[in-house]
Amino acid sequence: MGTPPDPASIGEILRARYRRLPERLADLAGPTSGVVALSLYVAWSGRMSFALDGPESRMGLYRIALAEGQQGDLMAFLDHGLLVEQWPVLRKPISRHVREAWKGTFPELVQAAAPVD
Repeated sequence: MGTPPDPASIGEILRARYRRLPERLADLAGPTSGVVALSLYVAWSGRMSFALDGPESRMGLYRIALAEGQQGDLMAFLDHGLLVEQWPVLRKPISRHVREAWKGTFPELVQAAAPVD
């Protein structure tokens, strides 16, 4: 049957994939209201349009964009303020590799997820 893939190798491949982040969170200049329709190559299965005024819809958009979007998609679809605001909750349903790439690049996200005293 062959040798199963090394989990460390799979993790490295996934981490490399998620390094297509913008240089700065401020580069995320997407809309903060209205309806966003993702491209088919980003939302390749299921829902493609998301109302930013609805928290669940907005979280769905951000979750899909973080997992599937390329750098240009991230900058066009995501807003830096909304990402930081949603990060404490959003970081939980995204994959560990996506979460580590974003929080390793942007300390603002780590601070946003810290408990408030």
